[in-house]
Amino acid sequence: MDSLSQTILDIVVQYGVRFIGALAIFVIGKFAINVILRLMRKALGKAKVDETLIGFLLDLTNVSLLVLVVIAALSTLGMKMTSFVAILGAATLAVGLALQNNLSNLGAGVLIMFLRPFRLNDFVEVAGVSGTIEKISIFNTILRTPDNRSIIVPNSKIVGDNIINYSVKDTRRVDITVGIGYDDDIKLAKSILNEILERDDRVLKDPKPIVAVSELGDSSINFVVRPWVRASNYWNVYFDLLEKIKTTFDQKGISIPYPQMDVHLKKEGSNE
Repeated sequence: MDSLSQTILDIVVQYGVRFIGALAIFVIGKFAINVILRLMRKALGKAKVDETLIGFLLDLTNVSLLVLVVIAALSTLGMKMTSFVAILGAATLAVGLALQNNLSNLGAGVLIMFLRPFRLNDFVEVAGVSGTIEKISIFNTILRTPDNRSIIVPNSKIVGDNIINYSVKDTRRVDITVGIGYDDDIKLAKSILNEILERDDRVLKDPKPIVAVSELGDSSINFVVRPWVRASNYWNVYFDLLEKIKTTFDQKGISIPYPQMDVHLKKEGSNE
């Protein structure tokens, strides 16, 4: 009985020491990883590396170092590395088959880092959603919508779809369509529209704004109004122009007609 107790005690002591050692390696390793990541961020910041790339590199480094720490901890527990590598290979294959989408997201994340279709704080439209880029990680990208919602988009969705970057260019063209009645004066309406654009200091002189008749519609004569503005002023100019055009047309007696349809009723058997 004493021999059995001694054996159990030896096993508990042996594996207890290993467990404590493995736990210590994991805790110290995590602490060291955090220190390394802080130093990396500081060094990359001083080197003026783009914030988009910094976030990606930190995520990748964190995952890689964490794997090494786990391997070291398991080795301390007494797991042979040859057996661990075989198990890890089999597990990697199984996880890879189960997480094909995540692996494709990882590959897409690498492509985004190399192709650089957008940066942090760019306003983009990707995978059918629009928003400002808040974070680009190895698996997904986080967008903030204009109404302050957070949208997480898998990187594979982004790479596999059209990407529209509204921030990459300094200027944008505002496109507005305005209709007037057929009885209204075309030249007067065009003169009013040009005058509205000229009085707005946010409208660029070069390229020159365009005001032209674009269509003789069913209910109205349609003008296109196309001024160029700084990208940061786009929506403010767009909304202000719509309001200014409506109020000025009202003051000048220019009508903006409702869509309408003439319906002619004919009695059955009548020749009229």
